[in-house]
Amino acid sequence: MSQTLSIENLEAIKQRQQATWASGNYAVIGATLQIVGEMLCEAVDVAAGWQVLDVAAGNGNASLAAARRGCDVTATDYVEALLARARLRADADGLRLTTRVADAEALPFDDASFDAVLSTFGVMFTPNPERAAAEMIRVCRPGGRIGLANWTPSGFVGQMFKIVGAHVAPPAGVPSPLAWGTEDRLRELFGHHAHVAVSRREYNFRFRSAAHYFDTFQAYYGPMVRAWDALDADGQASLREQLMALADGANRHSGGALIVPSEYLEVVVTRHD
Repeated sequence: MSQTLSIENLEAIKQRQQATWASGNYAVIGATLQIVGEMLCEAVDVAAGWQVLDVAAGNGNASLAAARRGCDVTATDYVEALLARARLRADADGLRLTTRVADAEALPFDDASFDAVLSTFGVMFTPNPERAAAEMIRVCRPGGRIGLANWTPSGFVGQMFKIVGAHVAPPAGVPSPLAWGTEDRLRELFGHHAHVAVSRREYNFRFRSAAHYFDTFQAYYGPMVRAWDALDADGQASLREQLMALADGANRHSGGALIVPSEYLEVVVTRHD
């Protein structure tokens, strides 16, 4: 964690992040990633009756996956509108789900409250990674498991963020969220308290075309919405051109549609007894 960031700076950054993720409608993107939550619950090997916490849950992919497996699930996020979508999805599927607005860096739960703590493409965006990791470890019981899905720097989403960052600079002093997609950083964050197992996975984004991909993200994905709004016309044209070229270059489908694999790390951290 950079020493240049004061508590006041961190709080200001969190407020901007909260506004960013509340813009657009992340649930439109998030719902397509449901399979990642299902796979993560299988990797963590959750058991019916477990107390499970989903941190930075968004619209609840990992939460719903755990609830489908008979767990008692609490979903937390700092964007209430996303938690409302998670509750709607749970109600539609007849699943029990508790939601609570909470900061991933200050979880409002007692020590060792949960058998498993999950996060899919969520906690990686916290501005203070050490604090967020420490909180996940704290609320996980000894012998319990922490399951993460984190985009890698070299994967499609990692490259997308690099292009966006070249057009609109990220906050100074905040470590890259993509560091959570590297094994060395994960072992720094968790290795002193737990056993860390990492597997490389791919999620396939599926769109009708590169233009369809770009238009969807530009309309609904908070970081892209904010970047777009911050750019002038030339900057917007450049961002669109570069991201569409990235998508076209990564497309593995030859039949006219777009199928883009994006690498992520599937992480299972087992807390020491």
